[in-house]
Amino acid sequence: MPARNDHATLRLTEQLLSMPSPTPDDGGCQALIAARLAPLGFVCETIESGPADFRVTNLWAKRAASHKAAKAPKTLVFAGHTDVVPTGPLAQWDSPPFSPSHRDGKLYGRGASDMKTSLAAFVVAIEEFVTQQPDAALHIALLLTSDEEGPAVDGTVVVCQQLQARGETLDYCIVGEPTSVERTGDMIKNGRRGTMSGKLTVQGLQGHIAYPQLADNPIHRLAPALAELVTVRWDEGNAFFQPTSWQVSNIHGGTGASNVIPGQVVVDFNFRFCTESSPESLQQRLCAVLNRHSLQYDVAWTIGGLPFLTTPGELVEAVTKAIADETGISTQLSTTGGTSDGRFIAQICPQVIELGPPNATIHKINEHVALADIEPLKNIYRRVLERLHALALA
Repeated sequence: MPARNDHATLRLTEQLLSMPSPTPDDGGCQALIAARLAPLGFVCETIESGPADFRVTNLWAKRAASHKAAKAPKTLVFAGHTDVVPTGPLAQWDSPPFSPSHRDGKLYGRGASDMKTSLAAFVVAIEEFVTQQPDAALHIALLLTSDEEGPAVDGTVVVCQQLQARGETLDYCIVGEPTSVERTGDMIKNGRRGTMSGKLTVQGLQGHIAYPQLADNPIHRLAPALAELVTVRWDEGNAFFQPTSWQVSNIHGGTGASNVIPGQVVVDFNFRFCTESSPESLQQRLCAVLNRHSLQYDVAWTIGGLPFLTTPGELVEAVTKAIADETGISTQLSTTGGTSDGRFIAQICPQVIELGPPNATIHKINEHVALADIEPLKNIYRRVLERLHALALA
């Protein structure tokens, strides 16, 4: 095996951190990565999407398998995002967020954990693997976007739609989201819950608060239904998912005057749902409660993403063994937390997992990653490539 430079991942991480990329800006990150991949035989394609004032940059880069195997080669995709969340008040940072800094064994900068360390680890792992296995039996690809931290409507989902239209087949995907808790590799996500939001508007009749008989208070009418909805057990979850959750995020009602009965009340809510429920079943059950209380209402629904689940199989086994070999950790499979672009990729790829560094400081002031977590992450990614390559040859 060729000698490795243990500073290559760190140096590339620092380069990426020094390129400001608040969503939807890419800051040149994808061009830098494409320049590293092209000499390895990757065909790199930039796909832009979105309006002029919110232009999104996406990168699809693929290296075809060169090994003459008897069976059709499979495709492993590394997926992630080059955009970062806003820095917040600059005065609260102990060092400039886009000037990577080292303190107490940690690398500081916006995107250090979410997720430029993962991107650098992707690239260096691929470089090492291709040097070691120039005739790889795998197709290797990268899918990067600058619209993950934003609306996520012109990013990964657009690339997936184009790949699907072309008939591109994806078999495995590793998303570099920061999934670990204490140490790199102690937790991976093998699925995520779906998310569906609703805006419920209940109608009443506005009137003077001293003459309630001449008005119809929609807040009062809604209250019993709201109390019932809070108690509903939407499902029981399963071995991989916790039960579906329904939460109210905001209630708007009234004119601002204390002597006016409002004419309507608006409730914002969200379902985080598992594979035991569908958007349609949840919508029907919620409306059944509202109908039972004889409310005049309408609901505007927004499905942010469907749940996905990768059960233990080739990819989960390759990742868990790579983590154990590199760190000695027996990783935990989890589906908790928010959503990720894995929800889009899972629509065209049967095996999707998320694996990245610890997430304790993501989106925070003084975001950082421990230096000790960087090389193990790169090595885990490389070990997964090696295992799937060996599987392809078996």
